[in-house]
Amino acid sequence: MASAISSNDDFYTADEDMRLEIFYLIWLDANANGKETRDTEKKLRSIINNLKKFQDVKQCQKYIEERSKNDRLVMIVSGQFGQEIVPSIHKLRQVISIYVYCFDKVRNKQWSDKFTKIKAVVTELGELITRIKADHKIHKIVEEPLCINIFTTGGTSATGVNGQFIFSQILIDCLLRLKTTTADKKELIDHCKQQYQGNTAELSNLREFREDYSPEKALWWYSRESFFYKTLNAALRNQNIHIIFLFRGFISDIYRQLEANQVDDTLRVYRSQMMSSDELETLRQSCDQFISINSFFSTSTDKKQALSFVNSCDVGDNLKSVLFQIDANPTLVTSKPFADVSAYSEFTDESEVLFML
Repeated sequence: MASAISSNDDFYTADEDMRLEIFYLIWLDANANGKETRDTEKKLRSIINNLKKFQDVKQCQKYIEERSKNDRLVMIVSGQFGQEIVPSIHKLRQVISIYVYCFDKVRNKQWSDKFTKIKAVVTELGELITRIKADHKIHKIVEEPLCINIFTTGGTSATGVNGQFIFSQILIDCLLRLKTTTADKKELIDHCKQQYQGNTAELSNLREFREDYSPEKALWWYSRESFFYKTLNAALRNQNIHIIFLFRGFISDIYRQLEANQVDDTLRVYRSQMMSSDELETLRQSCDQFISINSFFSTSTDKKQALSFVNSCDVGDNLKSVLFQIDANPTLVTSKPFADVSAYSEFTDESEVLFML
């Protein structure tokens, strides 16, 4: 069976193409396989499931450089190795935050303060876990790639950019029409159990999902910090057709809940997002065109809250903080319902408005 923890400087394998999340935790330390880190690994995997350990700087750097720009890497590094590797990987888009775990905080602060992606220099494992957990709550909101398809009104190609737009629309329409089976749910759970092997928190969530899921709880499960949200969104963003197909019944349940609670009046909502300069320029060049998002689109009616997310992130290195302001008119809705899901969410105070993919 596959395991989400890799060590001994294993390299990229085809098995990693089947990972169900976009966030990875990279741990580079000569003592990364020590006994005192075993309990820490369990706690870290409850935050970010995919944990990769290295004891060799060159192997670690090669692995990081070969990751997709749509992956999001969080790195833990020792002070000694950090001075060697951080200058080489700091500007890579896939690297979003770095934590230096060391014995001498004062000395390592001297070199690390020059790098904006270094979020903390810590000497205690407990402090390390607390900081990564707090920062990840923001990262999962603003750092998840915004996968967009654009339909150019002057285009005629059915296989190029416009073809991708049309395909994504037809795919969701077909999925909503297909019936699901208990075998699909079992296959999805079995696949997730394999990916989350050894992750006690997510295995507990999977057991609860298997025993207690019902269609009226679809939005609650989607809002919850668990495998359901992580896996579904990653599959949609990566266009993993097999996993999307297994999720089709749950996508339909979310659709029906959104449709039943469709907003009646025009609503102004906001979404914060970290984007590269190239991504932002693509949007600028797409004014007056049709745009589709390849995943459920989460927004908030609370502008101050949305701004607080991007304001807590560091810009630079070709990254921009972006705040989307959207005036959503329900009279224009035909097949893409949107609704205030606060009452159905695990987090009732977030003023969340969710749009159908």
